[in-house]
Amino acid sequence: MLEPRFPTQPSAQPAALAVEGVSAGYDGPDVLHGVTLAVPKGQIVTVVGPNGHGKSTLLRTISGLTRLRQGRILAEGREIQKLKPYQVAAAGIAHVPQGDLLFPEMTVYENLLMGAYTSSDQDRIEKRLAFVYDLLPRLKERHAQVASSLSGGERRMVGIGRGLMAGGEVMLIDEPSLGLAPLVIEQIYEVIGALRAEGRTILLVEENPARVAHLSDVMHLLDDGRVVWSGAPEELLEREELLSTYLGG
Repeated sequence: MLEPRFPTQPSAQPAALAVEGVSAGYDGPDVLHGVTLAVPKGQIVTVVGPNGHGKSTLLRTISGLTRLRQGRILAEGREIQKLKPYQVAAAGIAHVPQGDLLFPEMTVYENLLMGAYTSSDQDRIEKRLAFVYDLLPRLKERHAQVASSLSGGERRMVGIGRGLMAGGEVMLIDEPSLGLAPLVIEQIYEVIGALRAEGRTILLVEENPARVAHLSDVMHLLDDGRVVWSGAPEELLEREELLSTYLGG
């Protein structure tokens, strides 16, 4: 296994999100093995790697959906690994899962409101909804349409919008391009770029590093539940041996 190379943290302030020595899994053996990475405020940090090697499990562990067996998870220096999923969301970490997991018979509007379930402030909810509709005008057009009738790209946008409705400054986004046509993928990543410009902090999971290199500040290569390399996106794209060994080319 290659020796991980971690970039120097440029600020003395705690990272918006940090994972330290995290091992986690389901009923059997660990899926993650001592994973360490940091997501500085306002940056996009991307985790790439083969399918089935722990990328989604990492996001689920941060969200409290998968049991952490060892290590710490910190949000701006505060440990959150013992919080329940709804408490993690209330702490400002929004999870957009792979495949979105929408409520199919609910409307776009109702699905978006489900993202704000941790808030009882109606004025704040309305402001978040206005922001989502401004960022994703297609959702405003489709607000009364049931989720099951949407295209794949529209469903993905609802998933991102629902994460924004949670009010999280940190977003965990799991393979937003999965199963979408190239033009729709481009639109989805334009939205993610707009979120970054708006100041959101994003931990992004993606299988194809070339697709997100222009958006990412740092990339971590995850293989068999371990970080095997970390560095600048352009450096990874130049490392043909890494791409061939871990990503098939």
